[in-house]
Amino acid sequence: MIELEHKSPAAAHWSTQQYGGMFANRDSERPERFILVVEEADEVRMETTSGASHRLLAFLVAHRIDNEWELENIVVAAESRRRGVGTRLLREFLDQARAKNGNTIFLEVRQSNHAARALYRKFGFVETGARKGYYPTPPEDAILYRLTFY
Repeated sequence: MIELEHKSPAAAHWSTQQYGGMFANRDSERPERFILVVEEADEVRMETTSGASHRLLAFLVAHRIDNEWELENIVVAAESRRRGVGTRLLREFLDQARAKNGNTIFLEVRQSNHAARALYRKFGFVETGARKGYYPTPPEDAILYRLTFY
């Protein structure tokens, strides 16, 4: 996940500790995490006895606080973009959030990330504001989006 994220300039960039914390044991103080991944199997390796090897194509990370979800990060490998992978990830996440009685999803996205912004609008997200200078590297404003189910 870290390697894929580093190759995606528009993604939210997290530390190794932040990624490790996603998989740490959950306690009552931590919000519920939701992680989706899309992998492509390496068929040559799968034919060997040493097991399957998979290449990560995309991932999505979100967390829940009560009935609200924050979409924290969605990353799609460059070679998998414009093939519906991000759409599938977002659709699955929305289905899961609804199934868990979520009523709102919010997120922030780089102002320059027009592809992601178009995807969010396609699913009914509404722009609700901006955070000046939110992203440090490279410096850029964040655009805030919200989707309300009910």
